[in-house]
Amino acid sequence: MALVLSEEQRFLQDTAREFFQQQSPVSALRQLRDTRDAKGYDGDVWQQIVELGWNGMIFPEELGGLDFGFMGLGAVLEQAGHTLNSSPLLDSVVLAGSVVLLAGNDQQRRELIPALIEGRLRIALALDEDSHHNPATTALRASPRDNNYELNGQKRYVANGGNAEHLIVVARTSGEPGDQAGLSLFLVSANDIQKQASTRIDSRNCANLTFDQVTVSENALLGSAGGAFPVLDQALDRARICVSAEMLGSAQELLDRTVAYLKERNQFGVPIGSFQALQHRAAIMFAELELARSTVMAALEALDSKEATTEEVATLASLAKAKVGEVCQLISNEAIQLHGGIGVTDELEIGFFLKRLRVAEQSFGNTGFHRSRFATLNGY
Repeated sequence: MALVLSEEQRFLQDTAREFFQQQSPVSALRQLRDTRDAKGYDGDVWQQIVELGWNGMIFPEELGGLDFGFMGLGAVLEQAGHTLNSSPLLDSVVLAGSVVLLAGNDQQRRELIPALIEGRLRIALALDEDSHHNPATTALRASPRDNNYELNGQKRYVANGGNAEHLIVVARTSGEPGDQAGLSLFLVSANDIQKQASTRIDSRNCANLTFDQVTVSENALLGSAGGAFPVLDQALDRARICVSAEMLGSAQELLDRTVAYLKERNQFGVPIGSFQALQHRAAIMFAELELARSTVMAALEALDSKEATTEEVATLASLAKAKVGEVCQLISNEAIQLHGGIGVTDELEIGFFLKRLRVAEQSFGNTGFHRSRFATLNGY
C-alpha cells in the first residue's frame, strides 16, 4: 500500500481546502446553530458541492458518476472536517447511495443514483432503533400483505431524516432481533411516515421515525428479502471509513489550533509551549494522529482496490473507525485541557469540534463496537 495521494488527488484536496475555508468556515456552523436552521446545512453551499461534482466521485460513469474513487472523496471529507462543514454528502450520498448501488436493481439504480449525483434527491438510511449501533438488533417488522409489505416499528436518530424525500428502511422480514439473517431493505417515501425532527448536539439534524401500518409495494424492496445484511454491512463500511476521514480532518484542526495556542499563550513570562511537559503531550497527540491517518488511508485504498476482499475492507474499516475514535477522544480532551478555562467557552470554537467528534465517534458504531468487530473478524 502506497498510503499517499496521487497528483490529481492532491489537487482535489487543495481545491476542497480552499472551498471549505472560504464558503463553509466554522462560523457558518455557528450561524446554523444560532438560527436553529431546520435543514442543518447551508443549501447554497450544498448546491456548490453538487456543481463541483463531489457527489459523483464514487459512482460509475454509466450512472452519471465520475468513478474517481474513495481516496479522492476521503481527501474532500477530511477538508470538510477541518471546518465542520455540514451537508448530506456523507449520509445521503455515500451511505444511502452505496446501499442503492450495491442492493438495488438496474431500474432502481438508474432512477435514484443520477438524482443523488445531481442533488435533486436526498435519501436517508433508517437503521438504528436505540442509542447503540448494531444492525442485527433491528426489530422493526415488515410483514407481507398480498403483494405488499406492512411496516411497523420505530427508528431513532436518523441522520438527515428530517430533510430526506425518501428513506431506506432496514426492516425484519424474518427471524428475531439479534439475527443477521432476515433483514430487508425498503425504499419508502418520507411522506408516508410520522417524523419527529430533532437536532443533534453537533447542530446537525436528525429525526425519530414511527412506522404505523405503513404499506409499501414489493417493488420497494432493495435486493432480496431477508438477505440484506451483507450488502448493508458493505455500505456501512464505506460510511465508517469516510466518516473516519472527516474525523481525521477535525482532529488535525484541533491539534493545529492547540499547538498555535501553546505558542502564543504566555505564563511566567514565556510561552507555555516552552514547557517540556506540554511539548510531550503535543508530541503524543501528533504521533497518535499520524497512526490514525495511516489506518484511514489504508481503508480508503482498500475500497478502491479490485484485489481487496469484502472481509479485508471490513477489517480495515473497523480498525480505522476504532483507532480514529480513540485518537479523537484524546485530542479533543487535550485541546480543552491545554486551552484551560477558555477552552470550554462558546467564543473559542473548540467546543464545536468536541461535539462533532463525539457524535461522529458514535456514528456507525463507536470505538467499543469496532474493537469487538475487529476481534471477531480476526477469529478471536
